Amino acid sequence: MRTAYQYRLRLTKLQVMEIERWLDMLRHQYNYLLADRFSWYEQNRCSINSCPLICHLPELRNNPNYFSQKKTLPQLKKDRHWYKAIHANVLQDCVKKVDLAFKRFIKGDSNGKRSGKPRFK
Repeated sequence: MRTAYQYRLRLTKLQVMEIERWLDMLRHQYNYLLADRFSWYEQNRCSINSCPLICHLPELRNNPNYFSQKKTLPQLKKDRHWYKAIHANVLQDCVKKVDLAFKRFIKGDSNGKRSGKPRFK
């Protein structure tokens, strides 16, 4: 039998403000990454029957996956210095959550059950 422990944090007002600031930054990053995936999906999806064969098709952009979006995190920290306050693993978890939500929207889970469109937070 596993035992679980719960700890209550008693944070100061400064610590609460700092954690709320981190959560806001993570929410913005989640929304940005999700919007990037939706824009790729809208630009590149087309049913076979509705594609005209007489016009030129635009160059397709690479699919934003977990690794390509994770590679952008160091540049994010350089461009927006306030993201340096957040640990790298936490930002990578944000990318992982976006990847999992979008994969379940497109392909479904292991049982094949698809979930709805991921929502912006």
